[in-house]
Amino acid sequence: MKKIHLTLLLICLCITILFACSKNESSKSADKESNVELTISAAASLQDVLNKIASNYEKEHPNVKITYNFGGSGALQQQISNGAPVDLFFSAAEDKFDQLVEEGLIEKERGRDLVGNELVLVVGKDSTRDINGFQDLPKVKKLAIGTPETVPAGKYAVETLEHLNLLKKVEKKIVYAKDVRQVITYVETGNVDAGIVYKTDAMISPRVKVVGVASENTHAPIIYPVGVLKETPHKKEAERFYNYLQNDAVLKTFMEFGFSKIEK
Repeated sequence: MKKIHLTLLLICLCITILFACSKNESSKSADKESNVELTISAAASLQDVLNKIASNYEKEHPNVKITYNFGGSGALQQQISNGAPVDLFFSAAEDKFDQLVEEGLIEKERGRDLVGNELVLVVGKDSTRDINGFQDLPKVKKLAIGTPETVPAGKYAVETLEHLNLLKKVEKKIVYAKDVRQVITYVETGNVDAGIVYKTDAMISPRVKVVGVASENTHAPIIYPVGVLKETPHKKEAERFYNYLQNDAVLKTFMEFGFSKIEK
């Protein structure tokens, strides 16, 4: 009887080991099959926060690698319209995002206004020029803003200058940049006396200081929509990351970097 029990025990043990091995191999195979690289075109002003979010996400999903293409939202929108292989688009302006929805490249129900931002006037940290707000801009020799046609921050800057009746006074002094990060660089290096950027960009640079905040009524609402491209070859993974961006912990990370919450 003891021999029978021992034999049964050994059989059960072998079955358990075989099942565990089989399950492990299946798991490895499934993991291997799910290895994907997500390409996300995103506004330059999102660079720091998205890099942190990607780092956290990849730790939780080791089979997913996130690659960003940062730039001006208008330039990114044009790239996507011309066939650039992108899984998600994270814009700094609704009109650039809506253009892709109108073209049928993003389904409206697979996009959402995620966060907001503020527009600020910055000067070099050690600037000796007497620039203490937008009202002092006529004193500058050079003012940097993003190219309005492709950089939403530049468009908002022009709207603000027009609203404050300053555009005609400074338009010949404007230096256009490819994105907000380049504006920050121009100010940091002293190539310009001042720049108009997002609050979040000013926060990440220890070499600039904010001397003015544009009132909300001086420009269109600054809203960042994000959405999944209709033709993404990684629909499941793209939608999973899209949903991840909307969870409370991630939204808190956006707030830590200076972005504002969009009320549903």
